[in-house]
Amino acid sequence: MSQVIETIMHEVRESFIMALVALRVNKLRSILTLLGIAVGVFSIIGVMTGMGVLINSIESGLSQLGANTFQVQRMPNFRSGNPAERAKLRNISDGRLFTLDEYTSGKKVAILGTQVVKKIFPKIDPVGQSIRFDGEEYRVIGTIEPKGGILGGNMDNFIAIPLTTFFDEYGKDRDIHIMVEALSRETFDDCIEQVRGILRTARHVAPGVEDDFYYFSNDSMIEQFNDFIKYTRLGILLISTIALIAAGVGIMNIMLVSVTERTREIGIRKAIGAKKTNILAQFILEAVVLSELGGLIGILLGISAGNILAIVFEVRPVIPWDWVTIGFVACSLIGITFGVYPAWKASSLDPIESLRYE
Repeated sequence: MSQVIETIMHEVRESFIMALVALRVNKLRSILTLLGIAVGVFSIIGVMTGMGVLINSIESGLSQLGANTFQVQRMPNFRSGNPAERAKLRNISDGRLFTLDEYTSGKKVAILGTQVVKKIFPKIDPVGQSIRFDGEEYRVIGTIEPKGGILGGNMDNFIAIPLTTFFDEYGKDRDIHIMVEALSRETFDDCIEQVRGILRTARHVAPGVEDDFYYFSNDSMIEQFNDFIKYTRLGILLISTIALIAAGVGIMNIMLVSVTERTREIGIRKAIGAKKTNILAQFILEAVVLSELGGLIGILLGISAGNILAIVFEVRPVIPWDWVTIGFVACSLIGITFGVYPAWKASSLDPIESLRYE
């Protein structure tokens, strides 16, 4: 049994080496053929990598909400004019939060984001200083730790004032975002339902009628994003599949030309003892190697191109291993599917007629 396996492995290895030699001999033709595969795989991997980077950016930004925290707002996310993302004011860097008296009396105090501190107070402690915006003067009582960005935005460039002060200065006809923190992960879902109930009552939403507000947490935001881009993914996947099929047809045409050009070589191999299965394996492996090389180039280029977004958004790079695996499997299937007919044609050549071929 071991001898049979060893013989099979030897034949496969020999066929693989001969396939590589054939591709090296016909460099230009091989390069032009594998480019078609590379383009199709590049489009899939590039888009999926880019999507992964965007999700990482969203997760990085939403992690600033904190554990067991969700946000309630009037309008949904992922629409034109995406609402400004704001950090939770629990994570104070210096100073303090607003007091109950400052809330109830609408005092003019402010907490600054890191970016604002760098612009206005680059060299001094801002706590206790005064700032003026929209014609009003506010006393700085605290600053927020750096939050970073989300999708290229800056979550540190903001000024926070008490809600009552905001209403006094700008009116109550404004959209507000409410940050809510549950006591624990176990009570998180119950907390959401309680907030929904309170808001439905306050906003006079009748039973059976959908909420006229929206809430999101880290998980729901990622789910909304995936729903938002799923048709883009499907469209790219369809176009890439068509490109791969077209590239497979190109491989089959090239392999048929190769069989015609190497008719005499096939005849010599058969004359010295090569079996039909040897010829079949050689040409199928040649098609698979050609396809896999194109796939490898497409995968490397796709990962590199997709991670340009990671540099732009300053998040960790992404390697979509699931799609890389799918890409390699798809390339193998393309090579086998479109390489079978040329390989069968080569293996079916009559050795005597092949030796006479000029």
